[in-house]
This record gives sequence, C-alpha cells and structure tokens, in this order.
Amino acid sequence: MDLLHALSDEEGTFSAREKALARLVLEDIDFAVNASINDLAERAGVSPPTVTRFCRRLGCQGFPDFKVQLAKMPYVGLRYFAPETPTETPEEVAEDIVAKAQNALFQMHRQLDLAAMSKAAHLLRGADFIHAFGASGNSAMMAHELHNRLFRLGCPVSASSDHGMNAMLAAAAGPGTVVFGSSFSGRDPMLVRCLDLARGRGVPTIVVTQSGSPVAKAADVVIAVDLPEGRNIFRPTSTRYAYLAVIDILANLVAYADREKATRILRSIKEELVRRRDGDDRQALGD
Repeated sequence: MDLLHALSDEEGTFSAREKALARLVLEDIDFAVNASINDLAERAGVSPPTVTRFCRRLGCQGFPDFKVQLAKMPYVGLRYFAPETPTETPEEVAEDIVAKAQNALFQMHRQLDLAAMSKAAHLLRGADFIHAFGASGNSAMMAHELHNRLFRLGCPVSASSDHGMNAMLAAAAGPGTVVFGSSFSGRDPMLVRCLDLARGRGVPTIVVTQSGSPVAKAADVVIAVDLPEGRNIFRPTSTRYAYLAVIDILANLVAYADREKATRILRSIKEELVRRRDGDDRQALGD
C-alpha cells in the first residue's frame, strides 16, 4: 500500500474534509500515529465517522489499520511529499550552500581518523596499480576524482563507475593491486561484492563511506564520513565537500610520501600545458 501517494491526493478527488485530514496527517505524522480517533477528528475539525470513512477510502480496514500503515511510512517519503524551502533568494541560497559546505568540512575534520588516512595513503603510494570504484552519481565522481589526483603523482590508477566492470576488475586483481571504493550511503551491495572479491584474492581495500555500514564492514581500511543530511531536498548534498577534502588529503599524503617522483611528474605535466596551451605558469596547479 502506497499510503503517501494516497494521502497526497494527486488526482484532486478529496473533499474539503478529506483534504483537511490528509494535510493534518502529512504535517504531523507523529501526532497522527499516536492520536486517538477522537483526537485526530477534533484537530482536523471533522467527526470520528468521517475519519473512519477516510481511512477506508485510502485502502485501510479502519483507523487502527491506518495508524499501523502510517507508522511504516519511510522518512524519505515525507521529505519529498512536503519539501521544505527555507531559502529562495539568490542571497539566501548562496549563504545556505556555502554555510553547509563549511559545516561539512568542519565536521569531517573533527571526526577524521588520521591513522586510517595514513594507512590508506601508504597503501596507495606503494600500489603497483589502483582500482577506484564508485557508482550512482556522487560516489562515481569521487572515484574519478581520486584518479584525477593520483595519476599526476605517478600512481598507476584507473576509475570505473560500472558495477559489472568493477566486479570483473576485482575478480582479476592480482598482487600489488589496491582497491579503493566510495559509497555515500554505505549500502551499495555491488560494491560490497567487489570488495569481497578483492579481499578474497588478498588485495587490500580502502573505502570512504559511513561507519558501520555494509561497505565499511567489507573493507580493510575505512575512512568514515558520518554527516547529517537536512530536509531540504533541493539543496545538493554538502557531504560531497567532505568527500572531496578526504580525496585531497589522501593525494597530499601520497605526494609527500615520494616528493621527488611527484615533483618530476607534476613538472612534466605543467611543462606540457605551458608549452601547448597556457604560455606561462599562472594557471591552476591542479589542471
């Protein structure tokens, strides 16, 4: 039963009283789940029989069954049926985005496991080859960002965001390989499978993900990023900034582990860019 869809009345068939009941329920799920039929009727300004008829119209056997079904509704559904818009003007949106990014970086820095970062950097610098796996948008971006950062330091690395390819690469990985995975939710079963395949072949695995998650439990080295998400579904997740900072920290540690090699390759890349495109050395170092 899709109770959220029914309560949303997308077809516009509810009467005025039914609309009042639906609005009350969606605005205060906790109250509706714990209220008696009389309490709900009184707050909505309708009679108890109206509540009963409303519940049956929604596909429930009655008010008790309605409360049971209501208690099962996922939080995500509420966010998307009644989205918050705390910011609207360009000034408010800019302030909100920047503030959330700063908060994400601050919280990540405060909780960062430096021992795990050091171990991960050591594995990456010593690897004969690095597979970076990530899928589903942001995590795919992080895998490619690790590739973008490490190839210029002389690390043999590739990034893949295809689950099937990831599994084949993990199954074929040999000695000297390191597998890096990114998962914002930590609930990616295909990534867990890839990590299991790699570890079964004696290949070290590193992940950036939520602590205690299935992905975290499947890895050798876990760099945990545990940040709260707000209710504003329109704002891109600020957790991205924390993940990017983790990638930058890892890259910096890898560079410092072999400064001579990193310097030589970075200089070679910059010389090519200056010669073929820029004409000078004033452009961004990370290009």
